[in-house]
Amino acid sequence: MQGKGAVIQMAAFSVPISKIIKDYNLEVIYMPEDGENTPVETPDVNRSGLYLTGFSEHFDKERIQIFGLSEIAYLQGLPEEARRECIRHFFALGFHVAVITRGLEIFPEIYECSRENNVVLLRTSDTTSSFLSGLLSYLNVELAPRITRHGVLIEVYGEGMLILGESGVGKSETAIEMVKRGHRLIADDAVEIRRVSNRTLVGTSPENIRHFLELRGIGIINARRLFGMGAVKVTEKIDMIVKLELWDPDKVYDRMGLENEYATILGIQVPCLTIPVKPGRNLAIILEVAAMNNRQKKMGYNAAQELMYNLGMPVETTDIKNWDLY
Repeated sequence: MQGKGAVIQMAAFSVPISKIIKDYNLEVIYMPEDGENTPVETPDVNRSGLYLTGFSEHFDKERIQIFGLSEIAYLQGLPEEARRECIRHFFALGFHVAVITRGLEIFPEIYECSRENNVVLLRTSDTTSSFLSGLLSYLNVELAPRITRHGVLIEVYGEGMLILGESGVGKSETAIEMVKRGHRLIADDAVEIRRVSNRTLVGTSPENIRHFLELRGIGIINARRLFGMGAVKVTEKIDMIVKLELWDPDKVYDRMGLENEYATILGIQVPCLTIPVKPGRNLAIILEVAAMNNRQKKMGYNAAQELMYNLGMPVETTDIKNWDLY
């Protein structure tokens, strides 16, 4: 298992074209020598239509270039010599990967220019829109900024809960109890967190330690083999953070929950709770309630604010009259 400190990874990421070919079952029309290791480093792609007309401003050669029905139809409408010149000019822009969609026929000029410019040439039977939307989503995940944090990630009633705390506070033991109660483990010890959009964080486990947990006094266990496939999950959105800490009698802990606290990860604010740990506290039940309460808050209901309202005290909300709907 990895060390107990928080490890931060903020370098640029890439995915080899060979992985995209495998994941999307793409047909390889031409592959240059060592072309399978061609890195894709940007989540953006280009429809090549505008650039085929000769407009090359703002062209990003690092993007995958897409030839769809419109691009092929445009080329078909050109005289043979004009088509050849158009394709040569386009491939001379220096990009690395081109994909033909809809299983369309490939002009000999495209194949020749791919060989001359060492461009990976691929084809898919998917429609252009379907392939584009899937590829953009795929690349946004694969190339997302990420960090690795020491902690545990579990899914509780559909809420992704990231449990943080000092080594030995009981994170893994709590995760095992949660799994036994029917919830699912995503990662223990090291949680790889990716920012897949401006509002969403997704957590997973490094592949080499996926589904393993460390329990002091017992050792390493495999949750998937011990509890079954239904006890684990590969990825999960992070909806909330729970910080476990040993009970400090001199510290005042929040007993009302009137105001939400947040922690910031990769520039995104996530609701955060600090839960003190001491003998006799049933952490599994507390975390289950925390997950359900977090979901209610997202739906606009806050029990503490309703109580304050019932007691005739001022509450900063305008939705009290609708709370009984939840």
